[in-house]
Amino acid sequence: MPRPTTPPRPRIVLVGPPGAGKSTVAAALAERWHLQVRDTDADVEALAGRSVADIFVEEGEPAFRDLERAAVLAALDGHDGVLALGGGAVLDAGTQDALARYVRAGGVVVYLEVSLAHAAPRVGLNQARPLLLGNPRARWQQLMDARRPVYEAVSSLVVGTDGRRPQEVAEAIEEALAQRRAAEQQPTEQQPTEQHPADQQPLEEDA
Repeated sequence: MPRPTTPPRPRIVLVGPPGAGKSTVAAALAERWHLQVRDTDADVEALAGRSVADIFVEEGEPAFRDLERAAVLAALDGHDGVLALGGGAVLDAGTQDALARYVRAGGVVVYLEVSLAHAAPRVGLNQARPLLLGNPRARWQQLMDARRPVYEAVSSLVVGTDGRRPQEVAEAIEEALAQRRAAEQQPTEQQPTEQHPADQQPLEEDA
């Protein structure tokens, strides 16, 4: 009988808010590691045949989140490269459970941390981002305050992106992974077992 094969899983998953650089860092890692890159926002657009902004306008956020959940679960089950999740994907309970299973199986989820000052130029205040309508800066900070605990809960590593180019963030991720592997490979020092006085053998007296 053929041996059961382990389904492919992403080498690494990137999460974080808009402006953290998930897509560009994912592309940088994929290039360095010679892997394929996948972005769940792009998967949703391919599945729906429309842009994320159009889905929000025409069907609302719940419809988009349903499509996003399906895209995330499919990618976690069938993609073996670098995976970037949409900024709000981690809010879904099903996605949180799937990421927890992925981490327990040995996967790595990296939370790309960014401040408002550095996210704003990257996001672009004129881009069509449905969740940032109105006052984009205030809305971004509001979203970040609500999502930060979730990003931290689902991630196994946190890497800052402020003031760093995508390649520099990729290098920081590689360094963090190397440090993590080194720590895991260090043998645990065994403390000498203290012997109870009753268990000690008496010394033989000189004849």
